[in-house]
Amino acid sequence: MKLRLIASAVSTAVVALSASVVFAQANPANSAYLLSNTGAAGNNVVRSGRYGTNNASCNLCWRTGFWTPAMAIAECDPDLVKKAAPAPAAPTAPVAPPAATAPTAPVEPPAAPPAPVAPPAPSVQKITLASKALFDFDKAILKPEGQAVLDREIVSRIKEVQKLELVLVTGHTDRLGSQQYNQKLSERRAAAVAAYLASKGVAKDKLETLGMGKTQPVPGVVCEQKNRKALIACLQPHRRVEVEVKGEIVIRK
Repeated sequence: MKLRLIASAVSTAVVALSASVVFAQANPANSAYLLSNTGAAGNNVVRSGRYGTNNASCNLCWRTGFWTPAMAIAECDPDLVKKAAPAPAAPTAPVAPPAATAPTAPVEPPAAPPAPVAPPAPSVQKITLASKALFDFDKAILKPEGQAVLDREIVSRIKEVQKLELVLVTGHTDRLGSQQYNQKLSERRAAAVAAYLASKGVAKDKLETLGMGKTQPVPGVVCEQKNRKALIACLQPHRRVEVEVKGEIVIRK
């Protein structure tokens, strides 16, 4: 009679608790926890209801006599369940080394200031005039035709010289006659040309004269004529006046 009352009391207690039972999932194949036939498939562990004067809720899973810590489930005994090891952190991508910096081009020193422009070097114009165009044979007086030649060939060119430095007039003769005679003749002819140039405005301090006599014949002129008149004609290139003009030439644009 007592056994029936106890069983009935237990049944009554279970039915009374069923209204406030909270379920947890357990594997029906093991019997570590008391399972409910009425719970949902995902919540089949029977839990305790409210009890006590303070109406506390234990919400504890009911264990069977076969329960061991190894059979604990996370829903009922979370402290006894081995937690899965955290997934290893993804390996950190290696930090790429900083890009190589291109070598800095060496700083070029400032360019040297341009060299001052050198003044143009004085030019020298050498003009050779045949004595025949200037003087009669064996004479040192300028002919009118000779003055016209000097105007055209010498005076006009001197006017183009910006900074006149020197006008050198040199007289030459042929081989006929003595050296002493020819020296004097060449000097007189050079002086006659210089005097005319001075009368045309050429500064006298820029004029110089020189007589060479017959010491500097023109190379390549060979005269072997027996006839004196023919010989004089052949020797004509040696009888000459050379005028050298030195200075800076004006560039006309």
